[in-house]
Amino acid sequence: MPDYGYRDVPDHEGGAASRGWWDDNAAEYLDDHDAFLAGELRWGPEGLTESEAGLLGDVAGRDVLEIGAGAAQCSRWLAARGARTVATDVSWAMLRGNRSRTPASTRAATRSDARDDVPLVQADARALPFAAGSFDVVFTSFGAIPFVPDAGRVHAEAARVLRPGGRWVFSVTHPLRWAFPDDPTIAGLTATRSYFDRRPYVETDDAGRVTYAEYHRTVGDHVREVAAAGLRLVDLVEPEWPSWNTQVWGGWGPERGHYLPGTAVFVARKE
Repeated sequence: MPDYGYRDVPDHEGGAASRGWWDDNAAEYLDDHDAFLAGELRWGPEGLTESEAGLLGDVAGRDVLEIGAGAAQCSRWLAARGARTVATDVSWAMLRGNRSRTPASTRAATRSDARDDVPLVQADARALPFAAGSFDVVFTSFGAIPFVPDAGRVHAEAARVLRPGGRWVFSVTHPLRWAFPDDPTIAGLTATRSYFDRRPYVETDDAGRVTYAEYHRTVGDHVREVAAAGLRLVDLVEPEWPSWNTQVWGGWGPERGHYLPGTAVFVARKE
C-alpha cells in the first residue's frame, strides 16, 4: 500500500521521482496556486515579491534563466520588464500548464503584466542544455533544489552558465522548518525531528516505488554547496510573514509564520 515518511532511499530513485510527480500533479497544483503566483515573481508563500526585494538586480536587456520554472509565471513577468528570459523545468506538464489553461483573449488582455512568448525548455537542472557563460542571471523560486539528492550539481550548473559578475538566486523551504511538523497552526510550533536529520521526505506507491522525494539541507549545507560551486554568497533573506497574507499553503500560514521563518532566499555571485 502507499506509504510516506522520512527515510533513506537510493539517490537514483529519489532523484528520478520528481518528473513523474509534477507531470501527474501539474493541473491540481496550478488550480490551487496559480492565482497567487501569477502576475509577479514571488520568492515564497509569504508573498515577498521581486519588486519589493530586488534580488535579481536590473534585468532589462539581460539574459535570465529560470530553473524549476513550473508554469513560467516568474519568467514571463521578468520578460515584460525587458529581460530576455528562458524558462526550464523537468516537467513538461508544468511548463505548458499555464498557457494551456489560459484563453488567448485573457492572455492578450494581460500582456502588459506578463509575456506569454517566453521560450520553454524541458531540462534537468543538473544538466542544463546551454553553453557556458550564456546568462547574466540564473534563479529559481522553490524549484529543483529541494527535489534532488545532489543539489551541488544544480549550483555547479548555475555557475557554469553564468557570466562573470552574474547572480544565482534561489529560494527553498527554510531549513529550520524541517524540525517541525507540517502544520501551519500554533500546534506546529513544537519541534518533533532533529534539525540535523537529513533523511528526505518520501512517498511510495503500492509497489514500494518512490513517487515523491523532497530533500532537507541545513543552512550550512546550502552555504557549503554554493561555495563548492565557486560562487560567493552575498545575502540570505528570511522573509517575515506579512499582515495582508491570510492564505494557508501546506505548512505555511499566518499563525506559525508569525513565529518561525518558512522561506530562505540565497543570493550568490559569480566573481
